[in-house]
Amino acid sequence: MATAQQIANPIDDLAREKRTGADLVVATLEAHNVTHVFGVPGAKIDRVFDRLLDSKIKTVVCRHEQNAAFIAGGIGRMTGKAGVAIATSGPGVSNLATGLATANSEGDPVVALGGAVAVADRLRSLHQTMDSVGLCRPITKYAAEVDSPAATAEVLSAAFRAAEADRPGASFVSLPTDIMTGQAQAKPILVSDFVEQGPAARASLSEAARLINSAKTPVILLGLMASKPKFAAAINKLLSNTALPVVGTFQAAGAVCRQDFPYFGGRVGQIANQPADALLDSGDLVITIGYDAVEYWPSLWNAGKDRPIIHIDVSRANVENDYSPVVELIGNIEETLEALLPLLHRPRLAAESIALLRLIAEDRKRLTDEAAGKSGVPIHPLRLISELQKILTSDVTVCSDMGSFSIYLSRYLFSFRARQLLITNGQQTLGVALPWAIAATIVRPQEKVLSISGDGGFLFSANELETAVRLNSHLVHMIWIDGHYDMVGVQERIKYGRTSGVDFGPIDYLKFAESFGATGLEIRQPDEIALTLKKAFDTPGPVLVGVHVDYRDNAKLFEDVHEGAIL
Repeated sequence: MATAQQIANPIDDLAREKRTGADLVVATLEAHNVTHVFGVPGAKIDRVFDRLLDSKIKTVVCRHEQNAAFIAGGIGRMTGKAGVAIATSGPGVSNLATGLATANSEGDPVVALGGAVAVADRLRSLHQTMDSVGLCRPITKYAAEVDSPAATAEVLSAAFRAAEADRPGASFVSLPTDIMTGQAQAKPILVSDFVEQGPAARASLSEAARLINSAKTPVILLGLMASKPKFAAAINKLLSNTALPVVGTFQAAGAVCRQDFPYFGGRVGQIANQPADALLDSGDLVITIGYDAVEYWPSLWNAGKDRPIIHIDVSRANVENDYSPVVELIGNIEETLEALLPLLHRPRLAAESIALLRLIAEDRKRLTDEAAGKSGVPIHPLRLISELQKILTSDVTVCSDMGSFSIYLSRYLFSFRARQLLITNGQQTLGVALPWAIAATIVRPQEKVLSISGDGGFLFSANELETAVRLNSHLVHMIWIDGHYDMVGVQERIKYGRTSGVDFGPIDYLKFAESFGATGLEIRQPDEIALTLKKAFDTPGPVLVGVHVDYRDNAKLFEDVHEGAIL
């Protein structure tokens, strides 16, 4: 008579036989604590979608793969853990490309999974055959194909490690359909949590401290990694104890707390014509923290200057003509700053730095007063910034698209909380704001979420409003309307005296919102801004708010006043 053990073994064997590559993919995602995946299904990836149904992971179907990658990037930026996007073969993967390139240059961890034809068919001219790894390799930190069941867990784990390690970015994994449906004996790989870097080398710390202590007018330049919450806390401790003047790139928004705001010269980027540029220009030593050249080219802020640069980051600098640090402090930024602080004995601020910071503070007040008084229609961007500043409390997340409006947000809207104001500046990609807002409602469900785009950028991802409605995402998306790709148009007028290819027709955004099952509101007068936004935040589900803006002064954004007075 058969024993219970003898009866159980065949059942166990059958279960093992039925374990497929798709099961292993899903098990690996669960092992990495993934809670959501975002994507669009298709025949070459449908086995993974099928197995997701029986997992703890929520599958969010998107209306375009690019937006799925954007949402995953937003998840990554706000959590520090890789967001996951999934698409089918061929155009499904190629549609991911813009989202992956954006995440990679923005420092946002993303793992993208793409379906593929069977391994034996990948060199044949078949439906949706594509060298997807070759396509994604230049725009990711890691790209590979799973070419055998035994490699599934290894490739996926490597993808997560690459996406989240050091300066985060995008990874791509190609999943051939026969590997996903075939038998898989491997199991998920458990990755150690103890992989953090320590502080920079002692000799480098000593030399950096010597240079800072001997400098007359040192200036700190904060970059995108500085806005990670734990790094921002260490930066604020450094500023509070040294009173060093500081500027930041657009993506460093929120890295300086309110207490240290008097030392903050403002944000720099796009064009070297800001008050903060004058402060950065005055430094006889520049200390960059978490900075990447893609945020603000060294050829704009350091061209022809013979002054030492100290590079503090998780990875080595990309050396170029105008960016060649004399000391690199490579390691965990938080621990490096904690180790550096006791070595610094800075005297009081130099008179030149005090004078510049005072001028900047005075100009900031003047601009604030001027903005509050703008009452014309269409509404001036500075008046909108003035009203937005009032609602930017600690429980609000703002997601910015790209366009003329984003320059106003990046320069003049101040945040005192790390990763509160999400700005695109690496690829300067149109269409990120609404997908990022959807991500914010998932990561920060108790917060108010406001995304902002121009009318040009909005339509790049407007179809994802259906996803927001389906998820009942409590978000407000504000559209600054002028009927043009204005930032392109301004630059064309400066260069050529006329514009080309920047005009488009009007859209009724209220009806657009209603057609998707969302709420549409309109701001007609400056005095309606606060009341309309309050009504929008109090309305359940997604809300579109349209406002016509007066961009007649936008050419001033591109004027070079760097050599003149404070703007």
